[in-house]
This record gives sequence, C-alpha cells and structure tokens, in this order.
Amino acid sequence: MRRIWIQVLIFGLAFCVFVTGTAPVFARTERIGVVRMSKLFDDYERTKEFDQKFQTEGRLKQEERDAIVRELQSLRDEQALAAEEARAEKEEQINAKLKELDEFDLEVRRSLGKERDGAIREVFQDIENVMQRYGERKGFDLVINERALLYASTKLDVTDEVLVELNNDYKKNKEKS
Repeated sequence: MRRIWIQVLIFGLAFCVFVTGTAPVFARTERIGVVRMSKLFDDYERTKEFDQKFQTEGRLKQEERDAIVRELQSLRDEQALAAEEARAEKEEQINAKLKELDEFDLEVRRSLGKERDGAIREVFQDIENVMQRYGERKGFDLVINERALLYASTKLDVTDEVLVELNNDYKKNKEKS
C-alpha cells in the first residue's frame, strides 16, 4: 500500500513538473505595441493644419485688439489735451473702451479655446480610430501609450507605422471632401 502511495506521489509530482515546465511552450504569446502619442499628435497633418488655422485666427484677432487699443490710446491723448469740462466725457469714453477691450479679450479666449478643444478632440478621435484598425489588422493584443510605461524596448514601437497610416487616411478623406 505504501508503495502505491509513493508511486502515485511520484507520478503526481512528475505530472506537475511536466505541466508547469511546459506551460510556456503551449502558452499563446501576446503581441504588444507601444506608441508615442505626443509624436502622433504633433506630426499628424491635421494637427499641423489646425495649428496654422489657429495662428491665422490669432493674428486676425490680435489685429482687431490692436485697433481697439489704438482707439483707447487716441482717447487718452484727446483727454490729456481736452478742456476740463470735456475730460469727464473722455473719461467715460475711455472706461467704455476699456470695458469693450476686456469683453473682446474674454470672448476671443472663450471662442478660440472652445474651437481648439474641439479640434483636439477630433485629432484624438482620428488617432484612436486608426490605432484600432491598425491593431486589429496587425494582430496586436495590446497597444500602449508610452507615457504609461517606465520602459519598453524600441522593438515594440509602432509609432512611425501608425503615423504613416494616420496621415494617409487623412489625405484620402481630405481628397474626398
């Protein structure tokens, strides 16, 4: 009886060693990729176009603001030269112009900020869509943003491939429009 138990125990141990020792052979290897989101965002053609658009809009708004500031300066110059009774009237005009300038600044910041936020959302949605298709097509189990990692081998970096696909998709969609 003791001999049977020893044989069962030896067989059990051998089985455990076999199963755990060969598990990696039978295990499915996961395919993992890493992307540099900052590079995708910065080098994406649509992002560059949005940047140019916002710079142009910013310059136009700055020109409008400069015109208001010139009017304000002109009112201050007139006030300095005006007679005592006209100074109070000029002061009211200056205060109104200052209020106009503040409202203009607030509106520009709000509208450009809202427009910029919408553009960023669109860019990230484009990146997400391309990443999804790329990952599925290339058989990735997981694609991770490099910012979430402490270390990753450069062999895992798929940023450049994704960027090419992202820009190609954008060009195709732009031509269709």
